Amino acid sequence: MNHIQHVVVPGTFDPVTLGHVDVISRARHLFPKVTVAVAESRTKRGVGTAFTLDERVDMLREALEEQGVIKLGGVQVLPFTGLLVDFCREQGAGGVVKGLRAMTDFEYELQQADLNAHLAPDIESVFVMSNPGYGYVSSSIVRELASLGSDVDTLVPACVAARLKEHFAEG
Repeated sequence: MNHIQHVVVPGTFDPVTLGHVDVISRARHLFPKVTVAVAESRTKRGVGTAFTLDERVDMLREALEEQGVIKLGGVQVLPFTGLLVDFCREQGAGGVVKGLRAMTDFEYELQQADLNAHLAPDIESVFVMSNPGYGYVSSSIVRELASLGSDVDTLVPACVAARLKEHFAEG
């Protein structure tokens, strides 16, 4: 059996939360190389994203730097469009790491993992349970709170909180 050396942690990251940072950091502790794949997701849940793909990539890089994840080495952030399994193959990744918060996450992610296994049986799906302190945190909750002027400083890295304040002040 081959050991997986490189995994992809995919997501929309609109915006990146401390829960995302935790999953990425834990993936890096499990695997020597982690590529964080920021999905274009033009039509996520029928509405699109609050931040552009370039903004989300920049925000994620800044957040991982701020949180000390980049200093671990072996972590890169790249944008992607298309099928996740195609991106994994292009990057030479042998697995996908996803964080799970609740049973609803599990049901959705299991469907995605089953589809990926059908499309690419050579790419392994790995699930990590969320840190209990972040189990209630989601990008959509963060966006909602920030849009209402609420403090999100305990839910996202400081650089992301600043961008959210700026984003919703403009809107």
